[in-house]
Amino acid sequence: MKTDDLINALSADGRSAAMPLDRAWMLAAATAVVLAAIAFFVMLGPRHDITVAAQTTRFLFKFVVTTALAGSAWVAIRAASRPEGIGPKAVAGLALAPALIVGAIILELLSIPADQWRTRLVGTNYLLCLTFIPLIGLAPLALFLATLRHGAPARPALAGAVAGLLAGGVAATFYAAHCFDDSPLFVATWYSLAIVLLAVLGAIAGRLVARW
Repeated sequence: MKTDDLINALSADGRSAAMPLDRAWMLAAATAVVLAAIAFFVMLGPRHDITVAAQTTRFLFKFVVTTALAGSAWVAIRAASRPEGIGPKAVAGLALAPALIVGAIILELLSIPADQWRTRLVGTNYLLCLTFIPLIGLAPLALFLATLRHGAPARPALAGAVAGLLAGGVAATFYAAHCFDDSPLFVATWYSLAIVLLAVLGAIAGRLVARW
């Protein structure tokens, strides 16, 4: 059997469950957003000055970064759930959010005095960030890992890590509406650490549950 035929056969076998893989991912994504929204509004809710904050560039930029991560991870996870694995385009897409935040950090460092850098980086609610982004992302991560079992990932640990990035992107997008720390320095440090926690958890779980 030719390699292409083998890949196609494996892909078809991975999709032999109740619904096609693409539809399973769409359902998982929609459900994950709903569950993340419920967790967010039950545990936190939006900041009280959100209408004023929404008029500032720093506040809105948080959503640009988090949705860029969620969008690129969404593309990558769908590829990772198939035997072909993640291609160069999906990998390049995952670099978008880090590139955006690096650019924002450079602008931040150029626009504020050096003696304010540490204050902006530490912020006021970093423990809240490290706690609630993973908490909001747990249910989405579980859904994405379950959907990986519906597919046939060639590298389960990598696929699980991408599932964690996707869950983190979704969770961070909701959390950003509550967070009072809008500096790119804060976002790059604490949001990233919280999302990495989900990615590590996803990699460990993916290796265990997404093998085929």
